[in-house]
Amino acid sequence: MVAAANLVEVAALVGDTARATMLAALMGGESLTGTELAYVARVSRPTASEHLARLVDARLLAVTRKRRFAYYRIASPMIARMLESIQAVAAIEVPPRHQPRSAADEALRFARTCYDHIAGTVGVAIADALQAAGHVALSDDGGELTDGGARLLQRFGVTLVPKTKNRRIYCRPCLDWSERRYHIAGFVGAEICRCCLERRWFTRMRDTRALQLTPEGRRGLAETFGVQLIADQGGRVLRRA
Repeated sequence: MVAAANLVEVAALVGDTARATMLAALMGGESLTGTELAYVARVSRPTASEHLARLVDARLLAVTRKRRFAYYRIASPMIARMLESIQAVAAIEVPPRHQPRSAADEALRFARTCYDHIAGTVGVAIADALQAAGHVALSDDGGELTDGGARLLQRFGVTLVPKTKNRRIYCRPCLDWSERRYHIAGFVGAEICRCCLERRWFTRMRDTRALQLTPEGRRGLAETFGVQLIADQGGRVLRRA
């Protein structure tokens, strides 16, 4: 059957360690060059080019060429959702392998980009706060932005109407693989992430999807969304209240 054959092909493409590593790196939402992806996957540049060509041919990745450079990105939100789901299943359903957590692991668990929305402890805390205030409703069946939530996000600077017509889900829950609860995805989640980055509430950490929460961001999250974060005596944010 064609459907089964396609499933096998996609599974084989994602199942390779180097390709899976490159796809995970691109889940940060930024476009990366082949050289950058080769470095992340720890393979040679020619090997990375072969892997990337296969991913582009299968329409898992899209490529944009500017002068001498080719920039790769996740092809569509649908592909991002597929990768999110695989990561959630791997983290939640598959028996864990015992590995000590590194500082990089902790940074990813605290705050990261999940394609183009905020995930991790902070992402779930934002979703919790918005739900508690009646601004969004998230469930296994989907997500909805309320009128009160629309007014709040408009004041925050969110664009509530997509500029171009697309089939992207407007507001949806995304199961967070580290928190095992929902954060906000879809167009609304992407807009919240965009505004947070533009306000410099978060800064991107190099060579990772992790986001660094700034002091302005900690204050802004509390004042705008009611997100309270607990810090140790050294000022390092540990968890949400």
